Amino acid sequence: MNLIRKYNVAAPRYTSYPTVPYWDENSFDIQEWKALLKKSFRESNDKDGISLYIHLPFCEKLCTYCGCNKYITVNHAVEVPYIQALLKEWQLYTATFGGRPRIREIHLGGGTPTFFSPENLTLLLEGIYSTVELLPDASLGFEGHPGNTTPEHLQTLFNLGFRRISLGIQDFDPRVQEIINRIQPFDTVATVVANARKTGFTAINFDLIYGLPLQTACGMQDTIDKVMQLRPDRISFYSYAHVPWIKGVGQRRYSTADLPKDEEKRRLYELGKLLFARNGYAEIGMDHFALPGDELFTACKKGQLHRNFMGYTVSHTSLLVGLGSSSIGDSRYAYAQNEKQVTAYQEMVNKGLFPVVRGHVLSKEDLLLRGHIHDLMCTFETSWCKADTQCDAVIDGLQRLQELERDGLVDVIPDKVAVTSKGRPFIRNICMAFDARLWRQLPQSELFSKVI
Repeated sequence: MNLIRKYNVAAPRYTSYPTVPYWDENSFDIQEWKALLKKSFRESNDKDGISLYIHLPFCEKLCTYCGCNKYITVNHAVEVPYIQALLKEWQLYTATFGGRPRIREIHLGGGTPTFFSPENLTLLLEGIYSTVELLPDASLGFEGHPGNTTPEHLQTLFNLGFRRISLGIQDFDPRVQEIINRIQPFDTVATVVANARKTGFTAINFDLIYGLPLQTACGMQDTIDKVMQLRPDRISFYSYAHVPWIKGVGQRRYSTADLPKDEEKRRLYELGKLLFARNGYAEIGMDHFALPGDELFTACKKGQLHRNFMGYTVSHTSLLVGLGSSSIGDSRYAYAQNEKQVTAYQEMVNKGLFPVVRGHVLSKEDLLLRGHIHDLMCTFETSWCKADTQCDAVIDGLQRLQELERDGLVDVIPDKVAVTSKGRPFIRNICMAFDARLWRQLPQSELFSKVI
C-alpha cells in the first residue's frame, strides 16, 4: 500500500505519444497533415490496410461518470445530417489518398452508436463500403448500450460484417447505477448477450469500471459473479477517472467523499483481477483481461499487441483515420483531432473543409520515444540496443527509472528495461519516465487522472 500512496500520481494513459496536452499545435499545418496522410497511405495501404474509427456522439441520457465526447438529445432527427457529414468527410480523405483504401479495421464508438437506427447505420456503412476494399479478415466492432441495442441492430450490423460487440456494463450494483445515471438491470444485459450470440457474434466485450461512487468490495464481487454468468470473451477493467474540472457537470453530481479512497480503490482492482484469473481470464496489457480463445489473448502471447487511440488492438495498421466530431487521426507521422462540437463539425465538412482543429507533427525524437512507450504498454519491455532506438531522452528516462527499479517495479539491464509483475499496475508511471515532453514542461494544472 505504500507503493500505491507513493505512485498514485496524475499520469497519461498513453494511447499516443506525445499525449494530446503536449501537442505542438502552433507548428501544425493542415496542408502538411494532408501530405503526411498521403505518405502514410502509400506506405501502408497495400501492406497492412488502414483502420477507421467513426465517432457517433449522440446519447439520450448523460452517464455522469463518462469522459467521452457526447451530445445529449432525444431528437433522432440529428441522425441523417450527421451521417451525411461523416460520408462527406470520408470523401475528403479518399480524394486525398488518391487510391482505393483497403480497410483492416472499423470501430464504431461514441457516444452511443446504437442511438442510430439500423437503417441509418446501414446508410453510413454502405456509403463507406462503396468506396473501399473491405479485407476478408477485417476486424469490425461497435459499442452497444444494453438499454437500446435491439435484435434489429445486431442483425443489421452482423449482415454488414461486424462480429465484435462491446457493452458498457460498468457495475451491476443498483446504488452505483443510480448515482452514475446508468440503469441497466442484469436481465437486460443478459438478453442483449443472448441475442448477440444467437445472431452470430463471435466476440463479446464487457467494459467494467472500478473506483465509481458508492462502489464496495461486496458490490464488485456481485458484479463480477454476474459477469461470469454471461462469460464475455474479453473484459476491459478501467480505473474511473474523476476529472470534473474537464468533464464538468456530470461528474459534479457527486464528490470525492463518495469515491473509494486510494487503497480501497486498489483493492477493488485486485479483487477483480483475482476473480478474473479464477475464471480463466488472462491479464492483457493494461486494464484488459481475455479468455484464451480471444484474439487479444493470442496476440499478447505472440508479442503482437498494438495500441492506438482506440486502445489495444490486434490490427497493426500505421494509418488510423478518425471520422466524426472529436475523432483523432494518426498517420504515424502526425496526429490530428476534429472539431468537438457537432454543429461546428458539420458546418466545416459541409463547406468542403477538413474539420481538423488541432494536431501535431512528430519529430524524430517523438517517433523514437513513441516506439519505446508503445512497447512498454504492449509487451512490458523495451530495448534500445539498435542505434536508431537511442537518443538523449532515453538516457534521461533511464535516470528516472532508478527509483522505480529500487522499488522492484522494473528490471534494467544493459540496453533493455522489463516491467516486473509487481510493476505492472504502475505501467503508466514507468512509461512516464520516457515522456520527454512532459518532463520539459511539467503541468501547472491538472491534466490527467491519477494512476490508481
